[in-house]
Amino acid sequence: MDVELEKPSEIHAEFVGDPDEGLTEGERAIIDRKLLWKLDLRLIPWLSLLYLAAFLDRTNVGNAKIEGLQQALHMSNNQYNATLTIFFISYSVFEPLTNVLLKRTKPKIFIASIIIIWGICMTTMGLVHNFSGLMAARWFLGLAEAGLFPGISYYLSCWYKRSEFGVRMAIFFSAAALAGSFGGLLAAAIARMDGIGGKAGWSWIFILEGLATIVLGVLSFWLVVDFPDKATFLSDADRQRVTRRLMMDQQASGQHEEWKSSYVWASLKDWKTYVSAIIYMGADGPLYAFSLFIPTIIAELGYSSTRAQLLSVPPYAVAAVLTVAIGYIADRTRARGLCNIIVSIIGAIGFAMLLGAKTAGTRYAGVFLGAMGIYPCISNTISWTSNNVEGVYKRGVTLGIVIGWGNLNGIVSSNIYRGKDSPNFYPGHSTVLAYLVLFLLGGSILQTILLRIENRKRQRGDRDYRIEGLSEEEIRDLGDMRPDFIYTT
Repeated sequence: MDVELEKPSEIHAEFVGDPDEGLTEGERAIIDRKLLWKLDLRLIPWLSLLYLAAFLDRTNVGNAKIEGLQQALHMSNNQYNATLTIFFISYSVFEPLTNVLLKRTKPKIFIASIIIIWGICMTTMGLVHNFSGLMAARWFLGLAEAGLFPGISYYLSCWYKRSEFGVRMAIFFSAAALAGSFGGLLAAAIARMDGIGGKAGWSWIFILEGLATIVLGVLSFWLVVDFPDKATFLSDADRQRVTRRLMMDQQASGQHEEWKSSYVWASLKDWKTYVSAIIYMGADGPLYAFSLFIPTIIAELGYSSTRAQLLSVPPYAVAAVLTVAIGYIADRTRARGLCNIIVSIIGAIGFAMLLGAKTAGTRYAGVFLGAMGIYPCISNTISWTSNNVEGVYKRGVTLGIVIGWGNLNGIVSSNIYRGKDSPNFYPGHSTVLAYLVLFLLGGSILQTILLRIENRKRQRGDRDYRIEGLSEEEIRDLGDMRPDFIYTT
């Protein structure tokens, strides 16, 4: 690569100063490792716990179903699926707006507030007596949860370099797989409270998990930190280091970036927004189908409700491990597209087994491969999208659109596993397989090819005309359209 391409990033980094000026590369590396360790300990564990709670609270309705929720509320199969669908409507509609709200308020205020609200919604789900009450609670649960995943995806991108973001995002998202694993164990235990206080076991699942979420929300007022330029757990020098290292990595930290409507249009005009949305749709649709219905699918293999809850644990645990492993590998190789391609093929094989196999053991093995082929692609796709969008507002809008569109496909996911299709669930498995092959695999191949073509054009100098006659500030405002910005493929 031409050395000239690196100069704009170096110039931009000078705006924040260098607290380590005069130190050797070895001394800088030691300081950098200590800084990363400090960020990891302060940010990742708590945020992962919050997402575990979020995913547990949106999918525990699947655990409650096999404990008698549907019969107790006298719901038909279509009504039950409607309670799943309504969550994704409010969740998806409000998701694109949340990153702008997060940037314009303090993260600790925004995140803590929405957690408390959805904890209250979750608790009320255990108190409802009919279909209408559950529908209302699920609508507001979706509205409150809309801000967490896109918000934290965007928030973490304001702290870490592109080569560091993927594994952190993977650890964060692996909480979703752990939620599935932990959820089965927790539901099996809580269901034993059936009859206590005049409440059924399924009611206690919602009540206890909702109350625990409210506690997490209150604690978040103290445990969630603000953006790097306001983070009180960092020294002045460390705050400078975080901002400088992001600028050197061509990732704007945005601590002084002002909101402009042009950032929205920049995202809407960028082809990467739409291809990324297609890829994410190919992972997110299967994710919700899997997480909402896996207890039912396993129960239909001939197991009791308690055993079905417990048998849902191992596939999630394996998926969590693979999610972190893929995050690490993709960070080191920067081959996020190739990682998506390989993992999606594993998922497709798993759902093909669920479609074609006749024995319970083989189909249960398909459940494992299905989980392994879905969960790693969620965090890897978000990391891939974030890596290739510079400017915090444009990145925030793009992530909101991509994640919002992906979650809108939860409407499809919540209606493809119908009671009348049991025990084989051919329409559901076929739809998930189509999502994996057409959107996740096909979209990942397409984006990898297009990004590599664009990188070659930039390295040849074919895009240098974009900066002719522009000032340094105007060049910086081009974001990922700058000729020196090299995409992660």
